[in-house]
Formats: sequence, structure tokens, C-alpha cells
Amino acid sequence: MTQRECTLDAVVELPVRLRYLLYLPPGYGSDPGERWPLILFLHGMGERGDDLERVKEHGIPRLVEENPDFPFVAISPQCPMDSVWTAELHALEALLDHALQEYAVDPDRVYLTGLSMGGYGAWHLAAKAPHRFAAVAPICGGGLPQFGFPDRASALREVPVWAFHGARDEVVPLAESEKMVRHLESAGGNVRLTVYPECGHNSWDEAYSNPELYRWFLSHKRH
Repeated sequence: MTQRECTLDAVVELPVRLRYLLYLPPGYGSDPGERWPLILFLHGMGERGDDLERVKEHGIPRLVEENPDFPFVAISPQCPMDSVWTAELHALEALLDHALQEYAVDPDRVYLTGLSMGGYGAWHLAAKAPHRFAAVAPICGGGLPQFGFPDRASALREVPVWAFHGARDEVVPLAESEKMVRHLESAGGNVRLTVYPECGHNSWDEAYSNPELYRWFLSHKRH
């Protein structure tokens, strides 16, 4: 008996559950017609689990605890302990859909950032769904070769990207960001890389404390 060519057409639905921190800026809701910029923040490996307080240790969640005048809606999900962000891209897209439906968010001003494991997640999610984001800021991340990176970075050629990395990072080498940036540059992308010469793995404290990052976000809208 010879083999026949066959095709399966099906719709597969996956259950999704992500707990997240939500920050709403001062004045949110006072004007029912106002739509706010949104930052989606992806934490690092050490903050996984089911205790949302851990997500506040670094990055955007820590910043909004210290700065109650932060002018963005901020959503900071927590990755399950037995997973990584690159395995949760479908869940993150579902979270974005939920945020756009439930909160007064401007769909043309949705920004993505993450650190370490979250930096990888930011690169991967942005390359999977570049149409969703106005700008992306991956910090000490990179792209996994088994998912076609760094070549897949070229999907971001229409999305402004600002990457950050510490030159002395021994956890995620600087070369990981450099490869992504180089491929995106070769594809004609709008990309920049800031390297902190004396910084190790924790390049996020300096990056997230830079007011220019948030001005840069707000200077971009989705095409």
C-alpha cells in the first residue's frame, strides 16, 4: 500500500492562567475617553512561582512601587515555576488581548520590556507578534537558536528596539544581545544597543532608572 498525502485542519484551544500585577497611573479613569500607554514587563528566572510579591523585586514593578506618578498602565505577569517566558508566548498574547479589552489602553502605544529570562521572552514575543508593539526594550536577553534566532530578529525591522546589556555579564553574555542587534541592523531595523562597561548581569537597575527610556517609549506609536 502506498502512502497518501493528507491534511489536518483543526482549531486547538489551550487553557491559560497567568497571575499578574496591575498598575494604573494617577488620573486613570477620570476621563472615560482617555486611553493610556501600556508597558508589559517580563521578570527574570528568580521571580517565577506563585508569590506575586517576588515580581516586585526588580524592574517596572519595583519602579512603580517607588514612583506613584508612573505615566503608564503596567502589567507584570508571573511565570509559572516550571516554565520560562519563551514557552508562554501564547499566554502572554492572551494577556495582552485581555488587557486591551479590560483596561483603557491605547492599542497603538503598547510597549514590551523584560530582563534576563524576560529579556529572552521580550525578543521572542516581539518577533512572534511584532504588530502588537510600538517599541521593545529587551535587557540582558537574547534569542534561542532552536527557535530560529538570531535570524528571526529580522521580524522586528518595523519595530523600534532599544537593547541593554552589561559588558561584564557572566550569566547572559553580551554577545547574546550583540547577535540580535547585528541581525536586526542587517535587516534594516531601527535598533540601538546600550552597553554598561562596568556592569555585570544586573544591567536592569541602570536601564530602568533612565528617564530617557520612558521618553523613548512614548515617542513611538504603532504604525
